[in-house]
Amino acid sequence: MSKQIILAKTAGFCFGVDRAVNLVYELVGEGKKVCTLGPIIHNAQLVADLESKGVKIIDDISQAPQGYTVVVRTHGVEKSVLDELETKGIDYVNATCPFVTKIHNIVKKQDENTVVLIAGDKNHPEVLGIKSYCKGDSYVFKNEEELTEIIQKHKIAQKNDVICVAQTTFSLNEQKKCKKIFKKLCTNCKIFDTICNATSDRQNEAEELSKNSDAMIVVGGRHSSNTCKLRDTGEANCPTFLIETADELASLDLSKYNVIGVTAGASTPSVIIKEVLKSMSEEIKEKEVETTSAVTEEVVETAENADKATKPAVKASADGEASFEELLNESFKGNENSKVVTGTVVRITPTEVFVDVPGRKQTGVVAFDDLSSENISKCEDVVAVGDEIQLVIMKTDDQDGVLKLSKRLFDAVKGWDEIVAAKENDEILEGQVTAVIRGGVLVSAKGTRVFVPASLTGVPRNQELSVLKDATVKFKIIDINPARRRAVGSIKVVSDAERKEKQEALWATLKEGDKVKGTVKSLTSYGAFVDLGGIDGMVHISELSWSRIKHPSEVVNVGDVVEVTIKSLDEETKKISLGFKNIEDNPWEILKRDYPVGSVVDAKIVSFATFGAFANILPTVDGLIHISQISWDRIKAPQDVLKIGDVVKAKIIEIDFDKKRVSLSMKELLDKPETAEDDSAEVEETAEEATEE
Repeated sequence: MSKQIILAKTAGFCFGVDRAVNLVYELVGEGKKVCTLGPIIHNAQLVADLESKGVKIIDDISQAPQGYTVVVRTHGVEKSVLDELETKGIDYVNATCPFVTKIHNIVKKQDENTVVLIAGDKNHPEVLGIKSYCKGDSYVFKNEEELTEIIQKHKIAQKNDVICVAQTTFSLNEQKKCKKIFKKLCTNCKIFDTICNATSDRQNEAEELSKNSDAMIVVGGRHSSNTCKLRDTGEANCPTFLIETADELASLDLSKYNVIGVTAGASTPSVIIKEVLKSMSEEIKEKEVETTSAVTEEVVETAENADKATKPAVKASADGEASFEELLNESFKGNENSKVVTGTVVRITPTEVFVDVPGRKQTGVVAFDDLSSENISKCEDVVAVGDEIQLVIMKTDDQDGVLKLSKRLFDAVKGWDEIVAAKENDEILEGQVTAVIRGGVLVSAKGTRVFVPASLTGVPRNQELSVLKDATVKFKIIDINPARRRAVGSIKVVSDAERKEKQEALWATLKEGDKVKGTVKSLTSYGAFVDLGGIDGMVHISELSWSRIKHPSEVVNVGDVVEVTIKSLDEETKKISLGFKNIEDNPWEILKRDYPVGSVVDAKIVSFATFGAFANILPTVDGLIHISQISWDRIKAPQDVLKIGDVVKAKIIEIDFDKKRVSLSMKELLDKPETAEDDSAEVEETAEEATEE
């Protein structure tokens, strides 16, 4: 039986690690002196590479050299450490994984009466950081036994407010067991699923892969929590070996295993994964290499570069079995004009490419239309003089001394196998939309045309498919017809997955009170929906303006870029409430700032009551002119002197900001007659009723 190496799709850097590592390399690239507060990630090889570039590792802030930028690692640090960095004015960059920050935000929202239970390793820096943000009692447990003991010992079930969060790399299997304990002993606990998606995906895939493998190789640092969890997951189903580098393979006897699964921790660089795969492929000579990830495409040499190995779709072995070129020639057996040859480009014209084919007397010619299945504008888009390319002989014309060749046909035959492999491996492909046809579009990839139905393009129904013409798109193969060599793809499934990943990453960074920019996406009678970069939030109509408006379109329009404030986040329903009004635009704030008691204002009469008249002085701010303050003369009703719509001069004589009440006087701006009696002391019990109305 041939040997197989199966690489997990999700092996390697996760979002948070990739973000942190790139951040450090960028700082170094900018010429900055950098030190990390502890190793940036748990991978000795990458840390060593950073050290060779001058990056120092410190254990305490006091060790930070003068002039260095301190980088807080992915696991995060205790709150006191960040406070100290701020207090001392040390230049630092926070590379804490957004998914860890999300947990910090969850526990920060709780008050001192809330008990926080943390699933994880009590000595892990991530857990120590989480605990530091807890205001009340907090307890750490690593398994169901410790959880049971904590609940019983501290009488957690009797507490009113209890929540549970988990270290991002906590074991999924252990989490399932602990949830059963909660259902049995502590039903009042609110459980937040904070295990990182990258962690859960890797553990799920490792479990499935180990069930179908004779042995597992886990690549990653021995001090990495998530890598150790992958090893534990694999060991439950088959012999599992944890290695840090390809050099450690020499100590393993893998000859007795036919199917070997390979996965890697979230802090393992792709270059190490590639080295391991390459070493395994060299060591196990009599095997085919089957992968489920594009990672190995750079490791396994293709038939175009060498005959000794092929990409996953073209299975070859080291015992002399046919290479791709030989297999292709075999499929053309009996037809000399379909043989595969290798030629060197010697001249290029606007319509043809001339090729020198060793052993052939005829001049090799590739017509423009036979160069590529993609839309190209000139031959130079595909080849250059001196390129060595593989071609299929279409026709031999000895009379004219011409050998008609096709690169497009070679690519199509070879590419079909890769298309089939992409379907089997659930691989993401990239291609160019070459045509819009009835019912969908055609995408050219690997020399093969793939049909994508309109419903799977991701283009809205009210929009023309022509917007995709000539665009480069990512897609997956969802169906193939081997007999007719036809494939069906989906652009939507890839874009949906990317959008979901982007949304999850964005959710991890958002917090209440943040000011963010977004684009108005749509309007309804009750508010405006704003796109924050993949996630929609809603601004209620009451939050759009301090004035009363009938429709959001009075303030914003679709397409407007606006700055909004996050009022609330509901992670369960994925709803975000946004605020748009600026506090400085609050009419009552304007009144406080610009109109102190004693100010004279223009007031517009808006309504009457038996005890006085209401006059508008600012948007949504009305003041009461008591009947006794309208005139020095006694009047029976406000309507005797005023009418709706009148604009009068009035003096602010009293403001109650707590109760939102303003008292105005017209008569204080009038000369007091000598015979007039000051009846301002009249009982004004109705004033309170007035403002309420």
